[in-house]
Parts: sequence; C-alpha cells; structure tokens
Amino acid sequence: MNRALAAEGLVLKAVSPLGFKTAQRLMGPLSAGALRMLPLHHLHCKKGQLHRADGSAMRICLMRSEKRSGKCIGILWLHGGGYVLGAPEMAVMSFPRHLLKHCNCVIVAPDYALSYQKPYPAAIEDAYAALQWMKQYRRQLGIESEKLVVGGESAGGGLCAALCLYTRDRGEKCIGMQLPLYPMIDDRETVTSRCNRAPVWDTKANRAAWEMYLGTGVDKSAVPPYAAPARAESVKGLPPAISIIGSIEPFYAETVHYFRRLATAGIPSALGVAKGAYHAFDMLAPYAPVSRRATAFLLQKYAQFVKRYMI
Repeated sequence: MNRALAAEGLVLKAVSPLGFKTAQRLMGPLSAGALRMLPLHHLHCKKGQLHRADGSAMRICLMRSEKRSGKCIGILWLHGGGYVLGAPEMAVMSFPRHLLKHCNCVIVAPDYALSYQKPYPAAIEDAYAALQWMKQYRRQLGIESEKLVVGGESAGGGLCAALCLYTRDRGEKCIGMQLPLYPMIDDRETVTSRCNRAPVWDTKANRAAWEMYLGTGVDKSAVPPYAAPARAESVKGLPPAISIIGSIEPFYAETVHYFRRLATAGIPSALGVAKGAYHAFDMLAPYAPVSRRATAFLLQKYAQFVKRYMI
C-alpha cells in the first residue's frame, strides 16, 4: 500500500461493514440521507428534479463552474457507491469539484435508483433519462457543446461505460467523451477482484454489491453488457475515454483490460495507474501526493480531449 494512504486505509478497512448484503442494504438509505445534507453552495449547486417516463420524479443536482473562458461543456456525472450507496452530493468530494474549479462546465448529477430500491436495469434507465433531459434542455442549462461528457466514479464509472454502450447500440452519438474512473464493470471475478483484501472495497464487498445490483431477474450466465460493460462483445464506436485506477484495488485488472480493448479498437484513451492505491483513494485521501498526481493527470487529459474531440 502507498505509504501516504496507509493511515486512512487501515482505519477504513477496520470500520467497513460493506462485506455483507444486509449491511449494504441498511447503509444504502442511511448514506443517501447523510450525503444529502452536505453543503454544495461553493459548487454553485441548484437542486431540482426531472420526471421519468412513468411520471415519477428523480432528484438532480445542477452545478455550474465560475470559469467562463472557452466553450461551456455539459457533463453528466454518475456517483459511486457500488450501485447500492451514495448520492449526487458526493460531487463535493469527487472529481466534479476539480472540473468545476478549473474548467468551464455545467454538471448534472442525478440521484439514480440504487439497488436496495430497485436492481438492474433501474440505474441505467435513470442515467439514460438524465442524458436525454440534458440534451433536451441543453441551451437552457447554458451548455454550448453539442456533444456531452459522461463520467462517474466506481459504480458511477460502470454506469458511465454502460451508458456509452447503450447509446452506441441505439445509434445515438450524443456522447463525445467518457470519464469512467476506477469503474465497476465486471461481475465476474478477475485476478485482482478475487481474494482482494484492500481497504474501502474488497472481494466480499464486491460480491455482495453485484448480487444486490443484478438481483433475481438477471440470468447470471448471460449478464448483459449494460449491467457489466466488461462483457461487451465489441467496444468499437465508443467515445474517447479517460480514467485512473489504483494498483491494489479489485477493479484494477478489469479496468486495465477494458482500456486495452479500447486502444486495440482504435478508441482514443488514457489510463493513469496509481501505484499502491486502494479504491477511491483520491476521494478519501485527497491531499496525498498520489491523489494529487492522479487529479493533475485527469485534468490534463480532460483539457486535451476537450480540444480534440469536443470543440
């Protein structure tokens, strides 16, 4: 483990109850309720809602950067939490806060359905609904880019990758770039998700979360790629991708493999590897040198990709 992350990592590992479905099911609503109380005024956040096709409401956070130079890019951001935890207010501690500080952008973060409420495909349906809403109200939101960026961390990174596959397969070309950070994309065990005991997220937590997310309605022998993007038969035609991954976390192998597939398919991509870093290290230990380097890498690549593929 990276020395600068060790103290936080040991504490987080000692107190984490996430290796059990019962604990995840209980913590889902508790975490969402607590996160909603986080102050987001410094992110210039306005909270609202959009309506799903069935008429139900989905809460959203709308954030606008102070920076005004250059074209304003629209970003759909999907929060992490293993598909069972979290809320859009996590933007206060995740990569969106850096995008809002350094880039001209509007970020829409939806409160998509979590697996303790509804299993797959509810979350991807909500992500797609939020994307369509952004397209419809692009001008009213102040978004100047014709194409949108989709990003997310952990489970949100998985939803990001899934949404890119979903829109591609529907013949839609509204996504110009994807930011699936340390994404949760493979329900199958890999060399690094098997027998993993790293802090924050390990094998037990991963197994429990996938069981919750897939529920009883998905054939486990034929999990669709819109649930687990690593299962996609082809990655051709996907938008350019940027990510970071810690070398000791469960998602390391699946992320490296996915980005190799993107590169082989000719998709512009950039993956930064943080040696000795556990899951969500940049959020949980933001002042560690390894976290600062990861953030700098993401911001640099984001700026490069915006110029190349979004303007």
